[in-house]
Order: sequence, then structure tokens, then C-alpha cells
Amino acid sequence: MGNCLGSPAQSTTGTSNYYSNTTGSSNVSSNAEFWEAVGAESAEADGQILETPKLKVFTFSDLKRATRDFNSEHLLGEGGFGKVYKGWLDEKTLAPSKMGTGMAVAIKKLNPESVQGFDEWQSEVNFLARLSHPNLVRLLGYCWEDKELLLVYEFMQKGSLENHLFRRINSIQPLSWEKRLKIAIGAARGLAFLHTSDKQVIYRDFKASNILLDLSYNAKIADFGLAKVGPSGGKSHVTTRVMGTSGYAAPEYVATGRLYVQSDVYGFGVVLLELFTGRRAVDSRRPSGQQILVEWAKPFLSRREKLKNIIDPRMEGQYSFKAALQTAQLTLKCLSNDIRNRPSMNEVVEALERIQTMTVKTKESTARKSLHHLVPSRHGHPRAHYHHPLHMGLHAT
Repeated sequence: MGNCLGSPAQSTTGTSNYYSNTTGSSNVSSNAEFWEAVGAESAEADGQILETPKLKVFTFSDLKRATRDFNSEHLLGEGGFGKVYKGWLDEKTLAPSKMGTGMAVAIKKLNPESVQGFDEWQSEVNFLARLSHPNLVRLLGYCWEDKELLLVYEFMQKGSLENHLFRRINSIQPLSWEKRLKIAIGAARGLAFLHTSDKQVIYRDFKASNILLDLSYNAKIADFGLAKVGPSGGKSHVTTRVMGTSGYAAPEYVATGRLYVQSDVYGFGVVLLELFTGRRAVDSRRPSGQQILVEWAKPFLSRREKLKNIIDPRMEGQYSFKAALQTAQLTLKCLSNDIRNRPSMNEVVEALERIQTMTVKTKESTARKSLHHLVPSRHGHPRAHYHHPLHMGLHAT
């Protein structure tokens, strides 16, 4: 879940920041009763997507068996909401199955002492039960028995983007430029879908730990505990208590509590900057003046001669200068202090797709030139040494 603003982002313990929001699932007598209980506004939150929620109602004993009694060996992550475990269900019936057989799932178990846990758990169910998109994590079901609240999601094998960017784990290879573009595009499509649905949804807590990756590095947005139905009746914003994570929240929201669709665009810009630089949005371990990523990086983004100084060195040689420059310009637009100057998420998707196409064409062109150098001369010797495109450094196109 998100944190109240004013303190740095909290890192979770456990093997990953997996589904870092509150969680819950319930066992009630019927879905109809459940939706009546969570309120009219929630039930209308996304009418045009799925008319009827299609969720499995699990018993608590089901989920105990699926996780081997919530065995610590299957812990995926932990935060203020409680803990997330890996479990196994039969693919067809969703009944508990033997460990390692059937379908792996992620099960969030709410900490009964969580102050805002139920509200955020409820929001999570309200939105994910009805929103269906390839770039949103899929909610399979819930359990609500007495004080036990749990949620059951599809399992994302590669964990969170945060782990891949910031955790120095031997088993995790640094993300390539191409993978980072792919992840950014997937996450942008998810946000664009939320913003353009009949009932606009403002996500409100967009950050690297809430972007999960499957085996092919397809990105899916998770954790809808802070999501809000967007403005209606000609209004430009909704006013709400300021919640989220320091370093990601838009300045107008922090200052006034006014939440705009464009506030999500700012958060996306921060994540895009993290992908670009390999640095955290907030890092107290860095020298003074470098701890708030946006404040430190903005001057570099606007000066092409300084741009290379902030790009993650782990991507050296994997991108063209033109692609890097266009990414920097897009990031700057997303991070504009004036919401009117921020692009829509549909425009962000289009811009990232153009950069991706440019990257592919540059790679193909470089590969063709390299192969040309391998063609034997009339004397049977290669014309030149082969240079792999990843070793060619930053180059203009």
C-alpha cells in the first residue's frame, strides 16, 4: 500500500516488494451481498468493463492449505498491510493443490492490526474485480472470514520492477535498455486504460514496487488500494486526503490534496526517470542535493550535452543518443509542474512506442553494417573486425 506522504518510501522485507499494498479476500454468503456491503460508489466504479464481478470466494482453510499453513518458506513479501505468500491452486477448479503442482498464485493476508487495511483491501477488490486489461494484475478471488481478509492474485514470476532496478542480487541481471522500454510501455498502457475508461480511475500510487513482471518482462500494475474514481460532472479533480509515496506524488496533490488524472502522469514520469537513471526516487544514502531524484536529474534532462551523465551506466552502448534524448524530453514533459503541460497517458504510450521502433531499427541497421564487415574481400579475408552493437557505445542516429 501507499504511505502517508512526509516520510520516505518504506521498503518491505521478504524476498520482494510483491503486491506491496494491503490485501484481503473474503468468504461471504454471496457475491451479491459482498457488493452491497462495499457500497454503491464502489459497485459503479467501472460499469463498462465487467458487468458482474467474476471472483472465486475462498474459505480461509482453502488458502491455509494452498500456502502450507502460510509457511514462511513461501513468503514473497511483507509490508504495513501484512504478508504475501506463494500458493498453489488447481488451474480449473481453483481448489488447493500440492506444492509445485497446478497454478502458482500470490496470496495477500491482511494484518488485522492494519488501521486502514480494510478500506484499502475493499478498494482493491472493487477495482480489480471489474477492470480487465493485459497490463493490470489479475485478481482471482478473495476470502473474508471473521477478521481474516485475503486476496488471491495471479503469480508474477519476475517480481517487482523495484527489485530489478535497485536490489543487487546475483540472480538478477541488470535490465537492458530494450527491456526497460518494454516495461515502460506496458505500464503506460495500463495507466492509459484506467484514464480512458468510462469511469476514469486515478491510480494515485504509481511506483516501481507496484509494477510486476511476468517471465517475458510484460509489466502489470498491481495494488489498487489507493485508487480513486476520477472527477465527474465537468470537474477537473477530486479532493482527497493526501496519500501515496514520497518522491512519486505530484506536487499539486501534495500541496492541495487535489487529485487530477495528470497526477498519475507525474508519477509515471518519476518511474521513467528511475528506469533511465537506475536511481531511486528518494535515496537518503546519496550526497546532499542528490537525494530527491527529480530535483537532481531535471537540469540534466534539459541539457543534451549533460544527458549521458545521468543515464544508468549498466545500459552503456545499448541505445542511440537520439533515443535517449527523446526519452529525456518525454520524462521532462511528464514531470512538468504545470499539469496542463503534461501529456496524456495515451500520448505517452505513442511516444514510447516511437522510441522503441527507433531502437529496433538502429539495432537492425548496426547489425547489417557489422555483417557487411564480415563479408570476405576478393582475397578471402574479412573486410574489418566485427563490432557487436552492444559494444559500440553511445552514438547519434
